[in-house]
Amino acid sequence: CWRLGSDILEGSKPLKIFSKMSSPSAGKRRMDTDVIKLIESKHEVTILGGLNEFCVKFYGPRGNPVISPYEGGIWKVRVHLPEHYPFKSPSIGFMNKVYHPNIDEVSGHYLSNIFESFLPQLLTYPNPIDPLNGDAAAMYLHKPEEYKKKVQEYVRKYATEEALREQENQGVSSD
Repeated sequence: CWRLGSDILEGSKPLKIFSKMSSPSAGKRRMDTDVIKLIESKHEVTILGGLNEFCVKFYGPRGNPVISPYEGGIWKVRVHLPEHYPFKSPSIGFMNKVYHPNIDEVSGHYLSNIFESFLPQLLTYPNPIDPLNGDAAAMYLHKPEEYKKKVQEYVRKYATEEALREQENQGVSSD
C-alpha cells in the first residue's frame, strides 16, 4: 500500500515522493477476516476484548439424533486468538459443561488449529484417540450407549437456553 508523499519541485516539474504506509500483517488480516465471517454467520458473537477475544453461542447438530447425541444443545465458547494467529492455535474454552473426549470437563478447554468449522464437526465426530477427557473417550469407545446417554443428560442439564441464562445470572462459567 503506497501513500502519496509531498510534492518536491525539481526544476520546473513537480516530483512525487512515495512512502510505504504500514499495513496490517497477514496474520492480523486473516484474524480480522475470520472473525468477520464468524460475526456474519448464524452464530451469536459477543466481542469481549477487541477482535481477538470473543464468545460464540452455537447450536449443536440438528435433524439427526442418531448421528450425534449432542442434538439440540446450545453451547457458548470463549475464544482467544493469539498475537501470531493463524500460525498459533486459538485458545477455546466451553463456558457450559459438555461431556466429550476432546474437551476438558473441568476447564472446558479445547485447543485446536481449526477455527472456521471445528465446533459442529467436533460434536458430530469426537476423536477418542487423543482425548482431553479420558473417561469420556473410554466410554465412547467401549460403552457407546452409556456415552450417548451421558451426553444427552449433559445436554439437558447444561446446554439449553434456560441453563445458559441461569449461568449468566449466577456469573458462573462452567460449574
